[in-house]
Amino acid sequence: MSTVDITPHDLPERRSVFTPELLDRCISCGFCLPACPTYALTGVETSSPRGRINLMRALETGVLPDDDPTVNEESSFCLGCRACEPVCPAGVQYGALLEEWRDHLWNGRRRPWNVKPLLWAVDSPSRVRAMGIVRRHAGRSREAPGPVNLMLGCFERVLYPRVSRDARKLAPELAAPSAQGCCGALHAHNGELERGRELARDLGAALPGTIVTTSGGCGAHLAGVLGAARVQQFPQWWLAREPPADGATADGAAVADGAGAGTPAARRLRIGLQDSCHLRNGLGVWREPRELIARIGEYVELPSAAACCGAAGSYSVVRPKDSARVLDPHLDEIAAADLDVIVVVNAGCYRQLQQGVKRRGLRTRVVHIAELLAGER
Repeated sequence: MSTVDITPHDLPERRSVFTPELLDRCISCGFCLPACPTYALTGVETSSPRGRINLMRALETGVLPDDDPTVNEESSFCLGCRACEPVCPAGVQYGALLEEWRDHLWNGRRRPWNVKPLLWAVDSPSRVRAMGIVRRHAGRSREAPGPVNLMLGCFERVLYPRVSRDARKLAPELAAPSAQGCCGALHAHNGELERGRELARDLGAALPGTIVTTSGGCGAHLAGVLGAARVQQFPQWWLAREPPADGATADGAAVADGAGAGTPAARRLRIGLQDSCHLRNGLGVWREPRELIARIGEYVELPSAAACCGAAGSYSVVRPKDSARVLDPHLDEIAAADLDVIVVVNAGCYRQLQQGVKRRGLRTRVVHIAELLAGER
């Protein structure tokens, strides 16, 4: 029997690798194929969501063993961008299936070696705090949580500490205690699903009330564990928040329609956006950053704005060549549009685009949405 022919009716014996109602929901219609970045690269069925679900079904029934080369290759070749979910008429929760797949396969020698140090670094709140000691992020060591708390992120507080500082500059009411650990997204996406959920619950206990995130991947994972009512992405929260009476930000910088803080009115910036995959596909948040950008300059919608840039959490570390192949069309579009700025809403996308723009020698600046609103351009 070919894996392409496997349907839910061909699963009499299960190994309990996957949640049955998740695995059985796929009807193999193929709507997911055009949305999948890796299928676009290869044109190979097994590199599509439908093909990978058939591999999962073969794994679930023992048709294919755990050490099958295709099973292992496709478990890491998938970006995990969840672009297949919004287009699926059957409502397949592919992201959850991928997490269960890797949770089963990626243990011991099968886990990519370069993921292990990343997981170790963020597994302990004390290690996360230690990483950020040398950077001037917004966290304050003795600050208590408030009704609304800013999640500092793990690698974001190290690589891009200005993001949290600017978020707090715009909204001083955000509490940002430094005694907060990892949200667990990295663990959940890389074969330690239960540990990822445990870390999310720990963070939820450390930051009671509403949690505002500046990283789409973290926000989607937290919302999946704690509930969407408790978690909001920064542009989503910023728009819903009661604005100051004078129409200015808390520090007095203008965020009204026009050129933006520090920019001559005659020169409106040409600004594009790179969506966060998990934020858009997992939480349906994509209109809000576009609305905010349009207040600052001339918003330019890139054809690939909604498609994965290839960062995909640890993907750019695990599969750098494939990550670069996914990114290349985005860089072509940025160059063709002659953008002044490309805005991101996720730390991984920030790093991916920043490195790509530098490699190409493009003049476009990469900034986070919080930095754009705060006038840090």
